[in-house]
Amino acid sequence: MSRLKDSFQRTIDYMRISITDRCNLRCIYCMPPEGLVPMEHKDILSYEEIVRILRVAVDIGVRKIRITGGEPLVRRNVSYLIASIKNIEGIKDLSLTTNGVLLEQYAEELADAGIDRVNISLDSLRPDRYSEITRGGDIDMALNGIEAAERAGLIPIKINMVPIRGLNDDEIEEFAKLTLKSPYQVRFIEFMPFDTNMWSSEKFIAADEIKSIVEGIGPLTPANIRKSGPARYFRFNGARGVIGFISPLSNHFCGECNRLRLTADGKLRPCLFSETEIDLKPALHGGASDDEIERLIRLSIEVKPKGHTIKIQNPTEFSEQIKDREKFRRPMSKIGG
Repeated sequence: MSRLKDSFQRTIDYMRISITDRCNLRCIYCMPPEGLVPMEHKDILSYEEIVRILRVAVDIGVRKIRITGGEPLVRRNVSYLIASIKNIEGIKDLSLTTNGVLLEQYAEELADAGIDRVNISLDSLRPDRYSEITRGGDIDMALNGIEAAERAGLIPIKINMVPIRGLNDDEIEEFAKLTLKSPYQVRFIEFMPFDTNMWSSEKFIAADEIKSIVEGIGPLTPANIRKSGPARYFRFNGARGVIGFISPLSNHFCGECNRLRLTADGKLRPCLFSETEIDLKPALHGGASDDEIERLIRLSIEVKPKGHTIKIQNPTEFSEQIKDREKFRRPMSKIGG
């Protein structure tokens, strides 16, 4: 089968699917204290609609699927969806992003349903600070979830940490040291401005600075692992795990972007930082054929931009760029991680 290419000859073979905008945490950089008004149930794609979209997408070249939210494990019967997706011939990789709080309960069930591995968002290893960042979350539940995922064989486990200056940047080394004895992939992701009330140039830490902090522990060497995303991977000498650095703002990886995002309410987003969306729901609800669904998927690929225009050369100048809130109308929880 020929590969699915966009206008810039990038192979598009990866789709991230948000199945809910709801979450069981209220992280301070993700939503206001009162939370966000959730989408109504009637506006959320059904599992059957998601599977139908994926069957068409896989037929034309999509091979990698990630289930996201919100927090995907708060949606009922998620294992049913996973098993249904796993049965689609042609999918090579099926993973899930979670905050880990419910993993202890669901890890075995997820593994049995067909999830290959999990990414776990974790921004502090300190109980009090974790509770502060998540507005009441229990870090023991997240850590127990990581252990349960490892027991269930959902590996390699990827732990995603977003360093924010003045909030948790003093834990960068602590996270990096997890890789010395555990076979985790600890990835540091630059803080992105999807809540402009929280984001500021003073809080932003570029990936190169994060890497310099990590190198204070010891020298890093490039890690020879299978790379399927934007992270640049390194390891300490003799470490069981690896460390990744993801730099969506300071060092764009748009030229390697291979993904589309499907929001919980049925919109395909070709680029995380663009408000361009292709709405699949009218076609799904209007009795459209699979050929029409394919046309819309191909259209979303055709309009995929060469890259986003947000780049930090000078953080103060960047703060001026994001004052136009209309650039970021959807918070991250309503796009999908």
